[in-house]
Amino acid sequence: MRAIITVVGKDTIGILSKVSTMCAEQGANIIDVTQTVMQDMFVMVMMVDISTMTADIGTLRDKMDIMAANANLKIHVMHEDIFNSMHKI
Repeated sequence: MRAIITVVGKDTIGILSKVSTMCAEQGANIIDVTQTVMQDMFVMVMMVDISTMTADIGTLRDKMDIMAANANLKIHVMHEDIFNSMHKI
């Protein structure tokens, strides 16, 4: 099972580190990541393997929401099946 994590916000030092650390703490393995900085905005999309997580995806989402609020970011965690359904023609 996989999930898609998107992160958007003002570019600051350590965003990738914070998100990847949270993934590691929950047992989610980062499979792929792409990021860019557009002017002063940080944009990142990650695909993570959630099959070995120590908690469920809802817990990961809740923890990311807390981190996002504290860092003034927008972070969305979505199961791959839902992501694929939303983007199917």
